[in-house]
Amino acid sequence: MVIVYSTTHCPWCVKLKDFLKQNNIQFEERNANENHDYAAELQQKSGGLAVPVTDVNGKIIVGFNVPKLKEALKIN
Repeated sequence: MVIVYSTTHCPWCVKLKDFLKQNNIQFEERNANENHDYAAELQQKSGGLAVPVTDVNGKIIVGFNVPKLKEALKIN
């Protein structure tokens, strides 16, 4: 399962979601601005509130880090 923690006006979040869509990766978006529970999850998983954060089956990737995303998602 892939979960993307984002906020409403985050340009890097948009880039991350576009990257996942282009690679046909299904994901659940959790907007930390709109839901305080998601903000708490984000802080617990990443140690902060910076976005985007991607949870790939428990592997936490902070930021739009293409090499780490490709490795975690097993994309060439």
